[in-house]
Amino acid sequence: MKKIILGMAILAVTGTFLLPGAEKYELPPEKTRLKPGVGAELVNIQCLLCHSADYISTQPRLSRAAWNAAVFKMKDKYGAPINTNTVAQLVDYLTKSYGAEVSR
Repeated sequence: MKKIILGMAILAVTGTFLLPGAEKYELPPEKTRLKPGVGAELVNIQCLLCHSADYISTQPRLSRAAWNAAVFKMKDKYGAPINTNTVAQLVDYLTKSYGAEVSR
């Protein structure tokens, strides 16, 4: 029994040195910034955890209802850590800055 435990301990210690290091990936630098406005900081905190500002700025110009659905999709379907109390603020900013009525 002692030999088995000793063997497992040796394997555990030496095995960690023999395993190749984790691959490192470098993403391209972020070039797009969100438009300034009320709620931009909240969007930076909540939305840019998972995707880039490019993702937001290249979306079709959505209506308020569509932005609301998009935010809830990110929250409910994809598990974005968005507090339900902040959804309205996020939707307000996205609609005012990237909504159907806003020109590029």
